Amino acid sequence: MPELAQNEVLVRMQAASVNYKDSFYLNGEDGTQLSRATIPLSDGAGEVVAVGPLVRRFAVGDRVVGNFVQDWIYGPIPSHAVDSSTTLGHGIDGVLGEFRAFHEEGLVRLPENLNYEEAATLPCAAVTAWNAVRNVRAWETVLITGTGGVALFALQFANALGAKTIVISSSDEKMARAKDVGASHVVNYKNEPDWHLRARELTGGWGVEHVVDAVGPDTLERSIAATAREGTVHFVGLMNPKRVLNPMLILGGTVNVRGVRVGSRKLFEEMNAFIERRDIHPIIGKRFAFESSRDAFEQQVRGAPFGKIIVDIEGDRQA
Repeated sequence: MPELAQNEVLVRMQAASVNYKDSFYLNGEDGTQLSRATIPLSDGAGEVVAVGPLVRRFAVGDRVVGNFVQDWIYGPIPSHAVDSSTTLGHGIDGVLGEFRAFHEEGLVRLPENLNYEEAATLPCAAVTAWNAVRNVRAWETVLITGTGGVALFALQFANALGAKTIVISSSDEKMARAKDVGASHVVNYKNEPDWHLRARELTGGWGVEHVVDAVGPDTLERSIAATAREGTVHFVGLMNPKRVLNPMLILGGTVNVRGVRVGSRKLFEEMNAFIERRDIHPIIGKRFAFESSRDAFEQQVRGAPFGKIIVDIEGDRQA
């Protein structure tokens, strides 16, 4: 049981979720090396069960979720946090435990329409997607690569903003699911390897105003080629980071390429208000018991399902 500092909040964790990035920690010498044994997972939600005497933002009984970078409150990511030294599950212990103490500034309230499982999916994938698409306009088209966690949130948010959406995938089954979620068009990149041309065809030759590239350098060149002049590629993908990009593609297409690295607590709170107002519910793919957390990690490494992987820490306490 953690001991509370005066400005800390004790949370009984109810649920956590697994992200693609978590597979890096399981990759041995080829993966992300941590300086010490670390409690895993950055994304988790729970109930406040105690507060320190100086805490003003929360009270016992509040439903809360941790902020991905604990001390990133607003604006650009702080320079001292760029190395993930204050990121849950990386520089500091994560949320895969029955109780965790948080500084009160490192928490946000759950959207009223979500339960603990749903809220546990938000800190990394959802905030990243919101950071990418929050300024999308209803008359624009958003191209989304893949059907992972960030991609599905981007699809849900873009739909709620009224935009048209194009989802690129290699799985007919996942494309059918994406259509059910609201994708305007789906393209199988195995059948249509020049999917950037198909995206332009679907937009009358103009190109899409936004791309959420949730894959990585392997798709980035085509993402740029699919984008309209002065459009934006929001680059969040982590796969195959060693590939080299020809920068002349950006210049020739007059395309903006923007790196998106999760977001601040302010963006998180803004997103939660939008989720609540539009009654958006995260898509959950598989659930695992707390005692089966290893199985949840193995599922992520084998291949994520359509929707987020959840670990139920206190399954009988779901709101």
